[in-house]
Amino acid sequence: MTVTGRVLGGWIHTVGRRKTSVARVFLKEGSGNITVNNHSPLRYFGSETVVHHALYPLKLLHLQESVDIKITVSGGGKSGQAGAVRLGIARAILQWKPETKRTLREAGLLTRDAREVERKKPGLHKARKATQYSKR
Repeated sequence: MTVTGRVLGGWIHTVGRRKTSVARVFLKEGSGNITVNNHSPLRYFGSETVVHHALYPLKLLHLQESVDIKITVSGGGKSGQAGAVRLGIARAILQWKPETKRTLREAGLLTRDAREVERKKPGLHKARKATQYSKR
């Protein structure tokens, strides 16, 4: 598998997607500054659990204090955005340090979760929910 990404002015640029969210991740070696849409991760996501989910690749490889990350994320809700950020960070780390591929792969961080919301069909209440059958 080849990771798509490029180097722009010293920053490694990758993209992560989840549901309808898209995260653009810019990573370079630094002192641990992380911003999500120009806010701290906790301020942006509003939940420690969601932040932990989004930044898990950094915690797994103990890189919280050694990289600077700028993230722009749009679309979907906070959970989908966190998943997109997680994939984008994992891809950026892989491009920066290819030797981490096995660890990231075994943790399931390089697999794009392709599940999307199923569309509503005509004549049904929701995507699959129909009206209750009535014999009389």
